[in-house]
Amino acid sequence: MKNIITFIISMSLSFVLNAQGIIGAWESTTTNKNGDLIKNVVIFADGYQALSTYNSATGKFIHSNGGTWKLEGNLMTENIEFHTDQPERVGTEVSFEVVITETTIEIVGSNMKFTRIDNGSPGKLHGAWLMSGRVRDGKTQTRDTSGPRKTMKILSGTRFQWIAYNTETKKFMGTGGGTYTTKNGDYIENIEFFSKDNSKVGLSLKFGYELTNGSWHHTGLSSKGNPINEIWSIRK
Repeated sequence: MKNIITFIISMSLSFVLNAQGIIGAWESTTTNKNGDLIKNVVIFADGYQALSTYNSATGKFIHSNGGTWKLEGNLMTENIEFHTDQPERVGTEVSFEVVITETTIEIVGSNMKFTRIDNGSPGKLHGAWLMSGRVRDGKTQTRDTSGPRKTMKILSGTRFQWIAYNTETKKFMGTGGGTYTTKNGDYIENIEFFSKDNSKVGLSLKFGYELTNGSWHHTGLSSKGNPINEIWSIRK
């Protein structure tokens, strides 16, 4: 009996450690028929993930999908919330076997193998966030984050991606991402892909950020040069 209990505890700890160990950003690369390097980056936050595919040299956006995830042993199960190529898959669940080490994730039965970029550090904003409000003319306007229309920003320790989508209509509105840093109250995004406007690739945008009562206050100028004062809440 003691041996059985010990086995169950060991297996439970293994599941927890595997789930914690996958948090962060991972990448894989392939070469297309033109010889261009294609980059796949997946960010895992607590309970949520997003994958993006783009041309590493030009930043041309190719694909994105994501949603919730859970890991039980080596079985990864994802519930799809957005999918740029196959919107009909939104709301469906997919499971597949993975092999995880400290530095790699391999999807069994495919040629997909990801290498770790970071483990959720050093950036101070790692996690999945939902746009929950704006400040305009000194007044805070809140947004219901429980509805089907979502603007999510998911960050590891060095990578970020924002995604706008609707889980009810299955419509995908846009995405962008790249690397980021947080230092001395400054949040800097370095854009590597932008689905709506490829001319934004290569831009570095500097914002002020402040964490107050669990909310992220995000201020500065947008990629269009418009002033923004946004509030983001950690997704639960």
